[in-house]
Amino acid sequence: MAFFPTQFSDIYQRLKSIDPEKYSHTRNYVDGAVTYLSPYISRGVISTKTVFNYLLEEEYPFETIEKYVQELAWRDYWQQVWIHKKSAINTDLKSQQQEVQHYEIPTAILTKSTSIEAIDRAIKALEDTGYMHNHMRMYAAALICNMGKSHWLTPSRWMYYHLLDGDWASNALSWQWVAGSNASKKYYANQANINKFFRTDQRNTFLDCDYDVLVNRPCPNALVPTTLPLFKTELPEPQTMVITPSEPILIYNYYNLDPNWRHEGDYNRILLLEPKIFEQYPIAPKNIEFMQALGINIKNLQVYVGSFEALSKSYPNQEIIYKEHPLNVHYVGTEDARDWMFDVQGYFPSFFAFWKKCKKHL
Repeated sequence: MAFFPTQFSDIYQRLKSIDPEKYSHTRNYVDGAVTYLSPYISRGVISTKTVFNYLLEEEYPFETIEKYVQELAWRDYWQQVWIHKKSAINTDLKSQQQEVQHYEIPTAILTKSTSIEAIDRAIKALEDTGYMHNHMRMYAAALICNMGKSHWLTPSRWMYYHLLDGDWASNALSWQWVAGSNASKKYYANQANINKFFRTDQRNTFLDCDYDVLVNRPCPNALVPTTLPLFKTELPEPQTMVITPSEPILIYNYYNLDPNWRHEGDYNRILLLEPKIFEQYPIAPKNIEFMQALGINIKNLQVYVGSFEALSKSYPNQEIIYKEHPLNVHYVGTEDARDWMFDVQGYFPSFFAFWKKCKKHL
């Protein structure tokens, strides 16, 4: 995780070093000018609005940064879909995924032996660092779902488990977009495309053909064996809480580690880790470590392992305050709004319908 610093000053310095203009035309390349801000946005340390406001302060001509702003808006869009569709995003959202042969994951993905060199290297890096280039995520999903004939849900849980920037809405709905259950067609990438964007020169693979051939190929032999992986989250040991009765309780969680949230007031600041959430959406040990390291930026943050209901019953006379999020719908108390880039709320059937509304605010 050395590549992703956790001190807030270092995170802010990374924000100041982004090049949104270069990003626009190089982002799909392995060595492109991506910003590496996604883990901090996903963990709620900074928001899409934080990044957008910084760009406005720098006075970039909008036409040179529109692509980057649009990519930020995708994050807000996926969250809006999650808010309005709720757990339905865990099912085929718009149409049934076609040609599904199993609900597992090709064993070659887990053993990094697909024979596609760029993909195998990227999977190893994902396991080691918690990061995978966004374009490579599409390649991996296409390989697993559209070549390997896997249903998207188990593989998406595999990727989310490892990602430091894991955002369930963005992850699940993007996998569905690739698999065709949240889009009008499936996404495919052949070997030439992978070679171009990931600087490889591999030939004679099962992806080394034109698209009209690729889309009609049966499952390659390398992807036939499958595994149903089991993921488990190792939560920290419960701590003894030291609660000041006269101060409200601020609830932080895996999606809200914002050190600037109500930072001037006197509060009991608690990082709530609910086992039932992590049973449904497991994460790797390095993600727990990353979350705890980010929590150091929050003054006097204490860790509570247990349900929200148990916490609230333990302190029945305390005001509880939390930030809005789809996984917080069972919280009871004062709900603070999160920072959105634009004041555009509601469900839109397509991103570009959502983006059209956003652009009116520009």
